[in-house]
Amino acid sequence: MRDCGYAPIERSAQGEWNFAKSLMGRDYPRFHCYVKEEGINLLVNLHLDQKKPSYAGSSAHSGEYEGEVVETEAERIRRLFQKSFQ
Repeated sequence: MRDCGYAPIERSAQGEWNFAKSLMGRDYPRFHCYVKEEGINLLVNLHLDQKKPSYAGSSAHSGEYEGEVVETEAERIRRLFQKSFQ
């Protein structure tokens, strides 16, 4: 994920890596993804966080899970991974 421009944030208790990539050099908006190993595969759950959670203790962040911007980024990641493993 670092080769794709993402910075690690943390690893969850379930073993998922948490990564983010800024879009404008600030905290938000940003691409955010969870990555976990499943056998020999890596599963990447990608979304776009438009803003910081609204209040303390909240995880609501105006996330976009589909659409052209998210699909384009997913395809970019897919191509970079394929290139890395050829």
